[in-house]
Amino acid sequence: MDIFDIAIIGAGPAGATLARLLAGKMSAAVIDKKRAVPGGFRKPCGGLLAPDAQKILSRFNLTLPKDILVDPQIFAVKTLDMQSGRFRYYQRFYMNLDRNRFDQWLISLIPDSISFFDGIVTAISRRDGIFYIDYKAGEKTHTIAAKRLAGADGAASAVRSRFFPDHQIRRYISIQQWFADDQAQPLYSCIFDASVSDCCSWLISKDGYTIFGGAFPVHGGRAGFEKQKKALANFGFFLDKAQRTEACLVLRPASVGEICCGSKDIFLLGEAAGLISPSSLEGISWAIESACCLADALLKAEGGAERELALYKKDLRHLRRKMWFKLAKCPFIYNPNLRDLILRSGIKSIKMAD
Repeated sequence: MDIFDIAIIGAGPAGATLARLLAGKMSAAVIDKKRAVPGGFRKPCGGLLAPDAQKILSRFNLTLPKDILVDPQIFAVKTLDMQSGRFRYYQRFYMNLDRNRFDQWLISLIPDSISFFDGIVTAISRRDGIFYIDYKAGEKTHTIAAKRLAGADGAASAVRSRFFPDHQIRRYISIQQWFADDQAQPLYSCIFDASVSDCCSWLISKDGYTIFGGAFPVHGGRAGFEKQKKALANFGFFLDKAQRTEACLVLRPASVGEICCGSKDIFLLGEAAGLISPSSLEGISWAIESACCLADALLKAEGGAERELALYKKDLRHLRRKMWFKLAKCPFIYNPNLRDLILRSGIKSIKMAD
């Protein structure tokens, strides 16, 4: 059996970027759930590319193919507090895209020198300093071996749960439904409703559909989702006959201390490490940035696995600082009284034309 320098679990923005940056420099294997087939995994995501993520892609001189972008491109978000009924419009510079096609595009950038395996990881073990990863593809189970292990497998990370079971990060369930778009105007709304969740929801027009999704408590989340969906009719949003429903876990760190980078020759990156914005749940930029940091550490470190981890932690310091800022911002977004004060003041909002 061949032994790879590193096995990367997950090929979202973090895993795909890490694999691309290591190509030709380390032998790497990537294991990921099937994405391009009917019924394959699709990330329940609003599909908006934030300026931070745009900036990181530009550093690599990457340009998005036009088939990833969707209509319409909207430049203002309507922020709605359902309990007070207040709303304001704020300028935003997101790009509206198809998240599944975006993920597929990132995977397509991985050079052929990287071994890619379609499948679901079923077990991870370690013997004599070598990791053995079992994955199921169809009805068959296969095994690969590697000297290092990188968990880029999101909120429900198999790597984190296997090797860091005591490392807990605040969890929500992200639920999203697609509806035939019959709205009079294209929309992008950020919704707050403290009666069902202390996080946020969203409404987005996308290529002939209206997407309604949000992050809800793990227990009772579906009931909260349905309650909020029904209540949106009072604000003119009638969401009937869902075409598709998607759901997955999403992490929302409550402190910088919840970030877990790994230990020795086991590395966590992206959401698996707790690297995601606690204020907006934006994770693409954090995933790509952490992949850049890990690739840099693996390729530059001398002195073995402990040195690689130390350099990786050092490279992540700017993301820790960014996390502090996002956490400090959260009360102004999620505290109902502070949010109401900001909405009433109209600070930084757009005055809409009649």
